[in-house]
Amino acid sequence: MYSYFKGIVTEIESNNITIECQGVGYKIFVPNPFSYEINQEYKVYVYNKISEDEHTLFGFKIKEEYELFLKLISVKGLGPKLALPIIATGSIGGIVDAINRENILYLTKFPKIGEKLARQIILDLKNKINLEGPVEEDNNSVEELMSVLESLGYKLSEIKKVVPLVNPSETLENQVKEALKLLLK
Repeated sequence: MYSYFKGIVTEIESNNITIECQGVGYKIFVPNPFSYEINQEYKVYVYNKISEDEHTLFGFKIKEEYELFLKLISVKGLGPKLALPIIATGSIGGIVDAINRENILYLTKFPKIGEKLARQIILDLKNKINLEGPVEEDNNSVEELMSVLESLGYKLSEIKKVVPLVNPSETLENQVKEALKLLLK
């Protein structure tokens, strides 16, 4: 089993990156591939899923994302291909908070997560996730804000103009309010 790869990113695709380590290119599915840059070195924490017909690598920039991913895939009915979009579109703190507060509405906003699976996530993980150390949420909170604005019907071109003007230290609710004010000007 692999713990992490440290190497140069040589390719970026819509849902994965290729990282070259010691002359070998590894295709790794990651939550946000466009947060990587080609020809830059990264340490990527990996989970190796082995099944009858495939070997798949899932990777994460920070250890807290990796640990949350491992917790999520331990839930009955939630595999790696469902857990990856949760981490890609939610913030670590937001996901953990939603689980601990039994916020089904928050959990069902993720792709292919229905009410039944959201209840199973809460049942299996409530008060069992202890992530210590620094948790990087800046990119995730920006993506979360963009996702909310997009769901409200705004065009991506409009959203990209106002998101940099929004204070990232505010709560998501206040960020949305601030962005909406800017969009209505």
